[in-house]
Amino acid sequence: MTATPASLPEADAFTRPYWDAAAEGRLLLRHCTACDRPHHYPREFCPHCWSEDVEWRRASGRAVLYTWSVVHRNDLPPFGERVPYVAAVVDLAEGPRMMTEVVGCEEAELRIGMDLEVTFREEGDFRVPVFRPRRS
Repeated sequence: MTATPASLPEADAFTRPYWDAAAEGRLLLRHCTACDRPHHYPREFCPHCWSEDVEWRRASGRAVLYTWSVVHRNDLPPFGERVPYVAAVVDLAEGPRMMTEVVGCEEAELRIGMDLEVTFREEGDFRVPVFRPRRS
């Protein structure tokens, strides 16, 4: 099973900076200049104070594992070809939580609070942020 156009991310004028940065190996977050708080997923307004004064800022790429689940069955492309995989929620160093995938780690090694770093996986024309154990 291969990724289909319907299963790939869709870049539009608003999200293009996010995907362009990912293609270069950088993770971006939206940051509110009114209340000085970052957020993720990207929105055109701040979910904390509702200001529209938000901008893209580079994230450190560091995170800790908040929770995870090992997925053994998923019939939806492109996930079915990757089972089992680790669906996860991570706490980014900047504060927001992000849904993602943990790669490069055996299930038995996963621990809540473990240090992670961003890496990127090729998905068609996109590079999608995923996380792996942080290298010392």
